[in-house]
Amino acid sequence: MPDMSMLEVWELASYVVTVIGLPFALVAYLLDQKKERQNEDDEIYQKLSDEYAEFSKLLLENADLRLMSKYVPDEKLEPEQVERKRVMFDILVSLFERAFILVYEEKMSPHSKRHWSSWEDYIRFWLRRPDFCIALEELLDGEDPDFQRYMKEISKTTLSRIEPFRPL
Repeated sequence: MPDMSMLEVWELASYVVTVIGLPFALVAYLLDQKKERQNEDDEIYQKLSDEYAEFSKLLLENADLRLMSKYVPDEKLEPEQVERKRVMFDILVSLFERAFILVYEEKMSPHSKRHWSSWEDYIRFWLRRPDFCIALEELLDGEDPDFQRYMKEISKTTLSRIEPFRPL
């Protein structure tokens, strides 16, 4: 190998960096971006889960409404109880809409699908309650149009396979 001048050595080194280093740096950058997006998704999911946990505390504080146990028709409740139940359903629909907007996508990664499936389970659970289904039509007014479509579609599939309401 003939003696290379210092300029030729630097030129060769720049070629090596361009051919090997640049693609490696690009792959590292893309992997880092993917991990960052996944961390952001996890943070959003955790915040939504915390909100559902807070909603569960409301259910416990309002146990007289029997929202997690057997279905009680509104006729057997006091007017104040019916109103509280309506407010609880309104809070729940708002929470479902927020989860839908922040998590749901038509084409989801396996990671996002895992996050959404727990929300879909919650939605299906509540759609098995006749009183929630009755209130839902009115509660969906003014909500995000895509969310409205999703809830109507999932309610059709849930109602077609409905069993008598059973608590979790």
